[in-house]
Amino acid sequence: MPVSKALQGTLHWDVRRRMLVAGAVVASVLVVDQLTKWAVVSRWALGDGIDLVGRVRLVHAVNTGVAFSIGRGRSAIIAPIVILTAALAWVARRELRRPPTDPAAPTPPAVVAFGLIVGGAVGNVVDRLLRSPGWGRGGVVDFVDLRFWPVFNVADSALTVGVVLMAVTLFRQSRIPSPAVHS
Repeated sequence: MPVSKALQGTLHWDVRRRMLVAGAVVASVLVVDQLTKWAVVSRWALGDGIDLVGRVRLVHAVNTGVAFSIGRGRSAIIAPIVILTAALAWVARRELRRPPTDPAAPTPPAVVAFGLIVGGAVGNVVDRLLRSPGWGRGGVVDFVDLRFWPVFNVADSALTVGVVLMAVTLFRQSRIPSPAVHS
């Protein structure tokens, strides 16, 4: 049975709304990420911090590797990370611009997921490009220490939540039967 136009409107936002929501999510993640990193860097020397609750601690750390500090000190990874982030943003933009009538158009949760993923990626790339020791050689400022997991930041959290949300969204969409094609 074909999807009605009224139902289609509830499943898929128009292109303008998707772009606005995704852009707002990207901007929000980027602002909160950079403000929290600035607060940490301006208040604590590297390695300093405070205990919050239980085993949760805020600590000034710098990650010169990739995710979860893998590959520390390898500045050659910066260029591929920037290229992958740009490619990710391009793919997200292309997907967000699908017409609402396209069955593959992103649903509202997928739009938010795109925003979280791109915002998180851009937040960490900004650190890599602009932080000490200089252009393209900087490390990512991390500060949330759970003491059983590598130290992370707001951008890392946004990326993780965005990937999980996208996976759940794609899984749920794959379980919705496709409209029957009538000849």
